[in-house]
Amino acid sequence: MISTRAIALVVLALGLAPLAASAQVFKCVDAAGKVSYTNGTGGKGCEKLTNEAAVSTISMRAPNAASSSSSRGNFPSVSSEAQRERDAGRRQVLESELAGEQAALDEARKTLAAQEAVRNGDERNYQKVLDRLQPYKDDVVRRERNVEALTKELSELR
Repeated sequence: MISTRAIALVVLALGLAPLAASAQVFKCVDAAGKVSYTNGTGGKGCEKLTNEAAVSTISMRAPNAASSSSSRGNFPSVSSEAQRERDAGRRQVLESELAGEQAALDEARKTLAAQEAVRNGDERNYQKVLDRLQPYKDDVVRRERNVEALTKELSELR
């Protein structure tokens, strides 16, 4: 037996189907050659698109001549002296981070070497040794990646 809710959904779907099918999309080109799409009534310079034509548009303004000539657009500019000061400050921060990370890497390598030298009596199974050493190895790898990333970032500074 069909419920009244199912019947209501079918009636609603059938009632909305003609509205979806009757949606019309027009492609309009004005005197300046600007193309726009509308679902309203077509006017002069508009042509009706068929239902099969897939229309996906994003409204955008064309760049005007003043802003296209400048690569910066409307971004605020910074004096070259101020930019040099910023770059110098950034370089100092990165160099201190790199020094700290290199020291931590050296310490992590020493800790790993010390742990590799230790053999516990309950580690007859070699997998237990590997499991115990894995966090130390992960720490060394992580520190190496950090040093590499900081070195790369420093090399890309002006």
